[in-house]
Amino acid sequence: MVQDLGRIKETPSQTAGPYVHIGLTPNFCGIGGVYDADLGTSMVNDKTRGERITVKSRVIDGSGTPLKDALVEIWQADADGLYNSPSEMRGSADPNFAGWGRCPADMDTGEFVFHTIKPGRVPFRDGRLMAPHITFWIVARGINIGLHTRMYFGDEEKANAEDPVLQRIEHKVRVPTLIAPREGNVYTFDIHLQGDRETVFFDI
Repeated sequence: MVQDLGRIKETPSQTAGPYVHIGLTPNFCGIGGVYDADLGTSMVNDKTRGERITVKSRVIDGSGTPLKDALVEIWQADADGLYNSPSEMRGSADPNFAGWGRCPADMDTGEFVFHTIKPGRVPFRDGRLMAPHITFWIVARGINIGLHTRMYFGDEEKANAEDPVLQRIEHKVRVPTLIAPREGNVYTFDIHLQGDRETVFFDI
């Protein structure tokens, strides 16, 4: 007699747990001997071209509390607007610039800090120049699929006004959630997951 096995149920989705940090930032987790330093820790060296800047960020939940178990990656062009990627066909990117960084949240403050350079402008698919920007990828508890957003620069008003991506945002009152103010050489970009100040996220 054939046994009825019943229907196979879908495996429950999982949010980002401790394995994200263990796998991506082992030194941060106290696991030595995998890498000398966690990948993505350093984006620049003393030969990198461009204006040196620091980007500080927090991922903030709906209650206004910074997440302390989040992890963020950033991706950007170099000072000439070229990506450090095999897919870059417009020229050769700065070999002394990584083009991406990875950082876990500070366990006390929930802050991320990236030491990088201000990126150049990159053409949109129709040829129009986009404003200088940095792409963020965020994973944390309660997030089933990594979130994508962009940080634009508060001191690039003219370029921001021309940016074809910002122009496509229907609710203009939400555009400021993508703009980072500058103080000295530091840009501050807090990412709000929910609430009145919820950051614009992109489906890419």
